[in-house]
Amino acid sequence: MIQVLFFASLRERLNTERIELPADNLDTVDAVLAALLTHSEQFNQVLSQPKPLMAVNQEIALPSTAVKDGDEVAFYPPVTGG
Repeated sequence: MIQVLFFASLRERLNTERIELPADNLDTVDAVLAALLTHSEQFNQVLSQPKPLMAVNQEIALPSTAVKDGDEVAFYPPVTGG
C-alpha cells in the first residue's frame, strides 16, 4: 500500500488527511496522482488545478519520481508569495 497524505487547503477541501492506495501499477508520483484523479469527482476537482506540489517519504518529488509499496506520498498546495 502507498500512504497518501494531504496538507493545508488540500486536506480541508478533500475533508481527509490521508488515504491508502494499492501499490499495484503505481510506479511514479504521476501515476499516484492519476489514480487520485479517478478516485472521485471531488478529488478530480481539487487536485487537477493548479497541480499540487509533491513529496515522497518527506522529500520534494517530481512527477517522474519512483514510488513503491510502503512509500508515503504527500500532496500540498503550490506556495505563493508576493
